[in-house]
Amino acid sequence: MNVTPTALPEVLLIEPRVFGDARGFFMESWNRARFNAAVGHEVEFVQDNHSRSSRGVLRGLHYQLPPNPQGKLVRCTSGRVFDVAVDLRRSSPRFGQWVGYELSEDNHRQLWIPPGFGHGFLVLSETADFLYKTSGAYAPECEGAVRWDDPTVGVAWPLDELGGVAPQLSAKDVAAPLLNAAKHFD
Repeated sequence: MNVTPTALPEVLLIEPRVFGDARGFFMESWNRARFNAAVGHEVEFVQDNHSRSSRGVLRGLHYQLPPNPQGKLVRCTSGRVFDVAVDLRRSSPRFGQWVGYELSEDNHRQLWIPPGFGHGFLVLSETADFLYKTSGAYAPECEGAVRWDDPTVGVAWPLDELGGVAPQLSAKDVAAPLLNAAKHFD
């Protein structure tokens, strides 16, 4: 696999080797030893999640705080999404900065989003299946969110691809606080 640090160096863009021919393709989507070598420490995944969303759905920006933080290894297995990570560590010189990449069934890219970062995605295709491995179990008492369109963060969501339609948000995401009012990591 090809592993590229992003502008937020702890967030990694992972591109697995894909072997294809007329029959289809094969790829190793996760290998414990290779993944741990890439991130530089042992990561134990405890939960796999799968969501399906329709065009224009925006989920995020979500995270879990200690004592139950979550790292996420995410990928899109059907369709296309614009995937975003935001540094939410107050002690980081990159606090509030973001990176975003298109993940799709065609490019097979994955993104490692360690604890301390918020995560969200916007569906660009008619539907998208999104899979993620988490390093911590879901703990609703520890969940947090930052508003998707916080001007301080300034994520450049590719909304023009929606043809002028506003993104579809959950009630939780509509009510999410701005960065300065949200709970943060130290």
